[in-house]
Amino acid sequence: MLKIVIAGGFGAGKTTAVGAVSEITPLSTEEYLTEASVDVDSLAGIEAKQTTTVAFDFGRLSLPDAPTPLELFLFGTPGQDRFVDLWYDLSRGAVGAVVLVDTRRLESSFTPVSFFEDIGLPFVVAVNQFDGAHLYHPEQVRTALELPATVPVVTCDARDPNHVAGVLLTLVDHAVNNATTTSRARHTPSTTLQDA
Repeated sequence: MLKIVIAGGFGAGKTTAVGAVSEITPLSTEEYLTEASVDVDSLAGIEAKQTTTVAFDFGRLSLPDAPTPLELFLFGTPGQDRFVDLWYDLSRGAVGAVVLVDTRRLESSFTPVSFFEDIGLPFVVAVNQFDGAHLYHPEQVRTALELPATVPVVTCDARDPNHVAGVLLTLVDHAVNNATTTSRARHTPSTTLQDA
């Protein structure tokens, strides 16, 4: 069983991704946007959006046919920066995170990327391909977000269960490789001690 966080900016498709791939009816804390949020939550580029996550989304995905059978517990974060404190709680015990990116509002991706870099949680970036949005090559997105070559950047359609499952498998593979590399680095003898 692995816990995975799905993060990203406001309107990036987190609730959609959890709902697309969850084998159970997802728990969703969507609430209608109100007049009170007009000055806080910009709808530029996502004018049709009427609801927002106010706590988290939860879904589950079993992958019995994976090389190692997996059961993934998916926690979607609220996207607004004012909820970052909640991201710490949602990330506790997670094996890694997916940062969903909306290239129409790329600036909203910097906060989740920085958050996972700061707490040291392995993450992948999944560029959600919205209808009518310009399609950028993953390497262009990597450059724009100033991501190191070690962070996987993939494209997906958050509405497509196969796409979302593929992103999750990419994350699990990345997290396992990251843990293996970190473990090796800890157990590599110091050359100073070898020379002594």
